[in-house]
Amino acid sequence: MKLKTNIRHLHGSIRVPGDKSISHRSIIFGSLAEGETKVYDILRGEDVLSTMQVFRDLGVEIEDTDGVITIQGVGMDGLKAPQNALDMGNSGTSIRLISGVLAGA
Repeated sequence: MKLKTNIRHLHGSIRVPGDKSISHRSIIFGSLAEGETKVYDILRGEDVLSTMQVFRDLGVEIEDTDGVITIQGVGMDGLKAPQNALDMGNSGTSIRLISGVLAGA
C-alpha cells in the first residue's frame, strides 16, 4: 500500500555547493561592474582562485573574508595593465573567458 499526503507548507533551508562556471562568471561580472559586489558560497577550486588572482593583477580589489568574496568592481574602463604576465594556471575556463573580456577592454 502506498500512502500519499498533501503538504501545505514546507519550511527549511538548503546549502548548495558552489558551481565552477557560476563562480568564474560571478568574479568576472563583479570585477567589470562598478562598485561593490558580494559573492557567497563560491567554489574554491584552483581554476576559480586563478580567475580571482588574474583580476587582482588587473587592479581589482578582491577580499575573501569568512566565506564571502567582496569585489570592488572597476568597470570595463578601470582594468589596469598587469605588472607581470597573467598566470591562469591550467584553467582553460579562465583563459577562454578572460581573453574575451580583455579583447573587449
